[in-house]
Amino acid sequence: MSAPSQSIATAQAGTRTAAIAMFVLLLVAYTLMAADRYLISMLGPDIRDALGLSLRQMGTLTTIFTLGIAIAGLPAGALIAKTSRRTVLLLGIALFSVATLLFTQATGFASMFVLIVMQGAGMSFLATAMFALSASYFWKTRVAALGIVNVCFGLGSFIGPWAIGNIRGSTGSWQSPMVVFGLVGIALAILCVLVVRGWFTETKGSAVHEEHTGGADTLLNRNTIIFSVLSVLYGLTVYGYLGLYPTFLRDVLQLTPVEVGSIMPFFGLGSLTAFFAGQLGDRYPTKIVLSIGLIVLIVVGYFLYLPGLSVTTYKAMALLVGIFGAAIVYTNLTGGHIKALRRSLANKGSSMFISSVYAGGALGGLVMGSMVESWGWERAGQVQMSLLSLIAIVLVLGLKPSEFSK
Repeated sequence: MSAPSQSIATAQAGTRTAAIAMFVLLLVAYTLMAADRYLISMLGPDIRDALGLSLRQMGTLTTIFTLGIAIAGLPAGALIAKTSRRTVLLLGIALFSVATLLFTQATGFASMFVLIVMQGAGMSFLATAMFALSASYFWKTRVAALGIVNVCFGLGSFIGPWAIGNIRGSTGSWQSPMVVFGLVGIALAILCVLVVRGWFTETKGSAVHEEHTGGADTLLNRNTIIFSVLSVLYGLTVYGYLGLYPTFLRDVLQLTPVEVGSIMPFFGLGSLTAFFAGQLGDRYPTKIVLSIGLIVLIVVGYFLYLPGLSVTTYKAMALLVGIFGAAIVYTNLTGGHIKALRRSLANKGSSMFISSVYAGGALGGLVMGSMVESWGWERAGQVQMSLLSLIAIVLVLGLKPSEFSK
């Protein structure tokens, strides 16, 4: 190899190394974001007592951060187009971290509601930019790349409940986990300002390579509409579970915060298979992959809220919801939104996914809490997990993979 060629190869290797290092740092921030989502649900009984809330109000708060994510999803895509992914990434990390710190100052339902929506808006900025960045930089294996991001969601889902339960148990204060998580987030935001560079975040790989190989030119197309409805149903299903399942474990089964913190991480453990779920989406038909995941959720949903089962059984069910819900269904819904559009529209695809899945998630806790008050935990869980997943399978049949971008 000639000297100029060696210099170019060395420079390219250095660039790849720097890019990977920046991506890893952003993934750490994304992991913290995923862990943050469990603060309200894990600390729900404490917050409910401290602020004098009803079960319906508490159920609303456990998932209302998704309203902020839904509201900010499409604006985040527009903001990326006007500024940069780097700006939106940094703004997102700072926003959800400051909101987390301010949770400790809430005085009632209204103030906590506003702060949680603010947290969700920050999460939306970070998630939208991360999905668009991953699909562009790793354009050849975009669903698998999205799976890597979702692995960090799983990691946060594993670490979050465990850390929150232990911090709460050791300090005796429900505010302590919020302070710890908020300060770590602010530190990460500062580090990202210093380290992350625009040449990496603004990569246009997906737009340069095979830009005109299928996919719709607008969000108003059959596949995007179906994926959006599927995402809303997924949000209702899984975030209803994430929001109030810790309350079921503590109030109905009378488990301690530490014991609950040993069960919920199994959902996160299942989410860690998201990379492999993404590979499934790259290799096999989307209809088949989504249908398999939804069928398992139907079966698990029937048993999920049955009292009197062993702790091991509840851990196993949390693991299955993580694998087939958070890994297989979530990852392939994300990839589906992006596949439905031209490669150059990855920002719009990711922002549409964020808005739709978290629009459903915003109502998940409220709907679940209302059904629990009317029908009890067992029937409510079967409706929200099993019935909605069955409806989703019917909708999957309407997808047209032939119109996906290649």
